Amino acid sequence: MSNTTMKLPFTAHVLRGKGALNDFLPAVATRGQRLFIIGGERALSSFMPKFDLCLAQHSEHNFVVEQHWHGGEVSQTNIDQLTAKARDFKADVIIGVGGGKAIDMGKAVAESVGCPAATIPTIAATCAANSSVSVVYHDNGHYDYIYMLSNAPEFVVLDSELIADAPVRWLSAGLGDTLAKLYEFRAIASKAPDCSLNMSAFSNGKLCYDVIAKYGEEAVAEVNRKEAGFALEQVMDAIFIFAALTSTMGVGDHVAAAHAIYDGFTVIDKTRHFGHGLLVGFGNLCLLSLEERSDEEIIEEIKLAKKCGVPVTLNEIADLTEEELTQVCAAAVATSDMDNMPMSVSTEQTIAAMHHVSKLASSL
Repeated sequence: MSNTTMKLPFTAHVLRGKGALNDFLPAVATRGQRLFIIGGERALSSFMPKFDLCLAQHSEHNFVVEQHWHGGEVSQTNIDQLTAKARDFKADVIIGVGGGKAIDMGKAVAESVGCPAATIPTIAATCAANSSVSVVYHDNGHYDYIYMLSNAPEFVVLDSELIADAPVRWLSAGLGDTLAKLYEFRAIASKAPDCSLNMSAFSNGKLCYDVIAKYGEEAVAEVNRKEAGFALEQVMDAIFIFAALTSTMGVGDHVAAAHAIYDGFTVIDKTRHFGHGLLVGFGNLCLLSLEERSDEEIIEEIKLAKKCGVPVTLNEIADLTEEELTQVCAAAVATSDMDNMPMSVSTEQTIAAMHHVSKLASSL
């Protein structure tokens, strides 16, 4: 390890807090005037009026803006199409706006074009805004591969007013996804290289957990009130900053059963679009069962998940037949994420873990 050269990709500029969007344009002007925006349809419809006001306030920079829908999936087909459009536009900066897929698409296109990426999350569902990877899917929505990017975004805008204006389920998704930074890294720690970087990754994962345990319930209440409050900003730090640091600093793999279970859910139409972080959040609890942790410990983590709005039973996700559930679990077991677990995990064990967690949760 001591003789290994590594590149640790960090975001250059994080603009954080209520109204942070107002500070973005003067910062990005240092990289050029031609801004190519990629986003989800709903995200763009709510974001662009706010962004247009910012453009009017900073007209001295003579920005030229073009916006595009991300295409629905972060697939190679859509990456190639948007890359061609960004090159035709002669983009100086690619801006991903919205949730994880829009942001991952923006980062992937920026990598392909060879220009800086900026990310402006409008929901707090994952740490995608600050990470140096894009999750790529097939055109049909099935998981394909992780695109390892050479750089993290150059600009990240974490505006709590944008997040507070979004549906609360997406904050719950971010809380579920971020809790995995402790549960999963802890599960695979025995297989991870013993080094300072992994000590840092584990510490950040524990910090994510502690912040959510302290502020998660109140942050959910604030977003239900459409309030960009103190608790929301604390969990945004965990979701976007500390969680991304866990991934960046970790040497070797840093995902396990929780993400494998999410991957499994993507093979079923009923569950594919339920929400990455919400499914990972349920997967966290199943991971604890697979580790054979005590019912008392699992129940305490179920209580925290419920406070954060994370689903804690299968019925909250979808009414799956046994055949569909078997298909989900077989797909989960077949992923490399599940291979990271310290023990071999079967389809039957994964099904049993889901039923075990659902039964414990239903007893509360």
